[in-house]
Amino acid sequence: MSELIEITVGGMLERMAEQYPNHQCVKYIEREYDMTYSEFNEEVNKVAKGLLGLGIKKGDHVAIWATNYPEWLSLMFATARIGAVLVTVNTNYKIAELEYLLKQSDSKALFVCDGLKDIDCEKTIYELCPELKDCEPGILQSKRLPYLTTVVSIDNRYPGMYKWTDLYKYGARITDAQLEKAKSLVDCHDVVNMQYTSGTTGFPKGVMLTHYNIVNNGMIIGDHLKLTPRDRYCIHVPFFHCFGMVLSIMASVTHGATMLPLLWFTPMKALHVIEYEKCTAVNGVPTMFISMLEHRDFKKYDMSSLRCGIMAGSPCPEKVMQQVVDEMHMSGITSVYGQTEASPGCTQTSVDDPLHLRVSTVGKKFPHMEVKIIDPETGETLGVEQDGEFCVRGYNVMKGYYKMPEATAETVDADGWLHTGDLARVDENGYYKITGRIKDMIIRGGENIYPKEIEEFLYTHPKIQDVQVVGAPSEVYGEEIAAFIILKKGETMTVCDVKDYVRTNMARHKVPSYVQFVDAFPMTGSGKIQKFKLREIAADIVAKTERKC
Repeated sequence: MSELIEITVGGMLERMAEQYPNHQCVKYIEREYDMTYSEFNEEVNKVAKGLLGLGIKKGDHVAIWATNYPEWLSLMFATARIGAVLVTVNTNYKIAELEYLLKQSDSKALFVCDGLKDIDCEKTIYELCPELKDCEPGILQSKRLPYLTTVVSIDNRYPGMYKWTDLYKYGARITDAQLEKAKSLVDCHDVVNMQYTSGTTGFPKGVMLTHYNIVNNGMIIGDHLKLTPRDRYCIHVPFFHCFGMVLSIMASVTHGATMLPLLWFTPMKALHVIEYEKCTAVNGVPTMFISMLEHRDFKKYDMSSLRCGIMAGSPCPEKVMQQVVDEMHMSGITSVYGQTEASPGCTQTSVDDPLHLRVSTVGKKFPHMEVKIIDPETGETLGVEQDGEFCVRGYNVMKGYYKMPEATAETVDADGWLHTGDLARVDENGYYKITGRIKDMIIRGGENIYPKEIEEFLYTHPKIQDVQVVGAPSEVYGEEIAAFIILKKGETMTVCDVKDYVRTNMARHKVPSYVQFVDAFPMTGSGKIQKFKLREIAADIVAKTERKC
């Protein structure tokens, strides 16, 4: 495994451009965009000069609200190069969430694309900042967002906004010496990125990550995958999340691999780019892999070039992991456990691990960090095969939550331990299993029930595609079990079928009291299932659901 390195994100790209100048760095099949490491590094320099030309300097917060555009990628490295902080915006955000993030983050500039799914981005910006229509670009004075002065449209020209191509015009006024001076002021321990927690368990908080955090985390993740310049990485997970930025982009760049991003994920586009570009690696949350495997044309595509990748973001069903190995030829599929506050990786399986460990654990702890499992009530460190809270300390722990010292102190204790809120256990060989979240645990009449155990069992039913289990309120037991189930296409089941299947194979107190068949789960933009929304739905159906079986 690599030793930790003290280098900035921009410096890492420069190093790769020197080592592999003519090697393909990034290619988009949806755009005419194909650059070597040397060409991409030069593009980043031009964008960095453009930012300086717009008056953006070290420490300024620059937000981006866009899908996986090529401009997103170059902006990530350009802001890092001059010491600005990239604030990543969830592409699912609506106006209230966007306002909160821009205000809480003190963002000075916002880069935005034309549209996101059902969102008209320009219309939203004008609604949020009506002053923008009547001002010159770069001198916005917004009543609701006092820090925001500059809005840049990636796609088109709009009143009050710069267009992306203006960066090159303003950058032409900046000399090489001025860029070098800006670069010299950047330290690897400076904050380079702020990501807002997905909001699955509360109000979003701005996680401050440093160059040191994400360069080293990406490097070690790539080491586990045994990445080399020969690897070609299909990147369809969103850039705005650590899965895109660190587990995909930084893992690739630190190893000289080629990046093949998609503007946004669809199973058809992913299958196409894997075959057409002979990708060797691909990442995804379980639902992404499920949607590819279940696609009607899956068997028409050649997946034989695939070697490795990561399934993470939410608990990985063992059955799906096995399918990925067998049907997508990903003999080197791994799983990573972590969270944004840990930059994000803490543990990972290796491509060399036996298959049964890669499908049933999240691997061993990363080098250069400490891990302990504690009793959540007493703080006592627990031994092997004991369930407790996963805590981590080391180079990967965030600098804190932006402007939230109390929340930071609640998450990172005085000794530097990050308390993840996740329940885990470790075996005698150092392999970790995530058994649930402290807040996800269901307590039914004094019995502690871990939803993941029931989910994993229900995945074994041949008619069930995906399942999520949450707690539902109960006057008698305090909490009872609610199961939300997505059936495979063309399949049918009844509530009683589900209950009987669990009742026949598991303890009675683990039988769901409520079963709801759904077409999809509520998701965050990064692909995480919003269990708090499922709990709200479960509470609503408690009084309505008939329990006859």
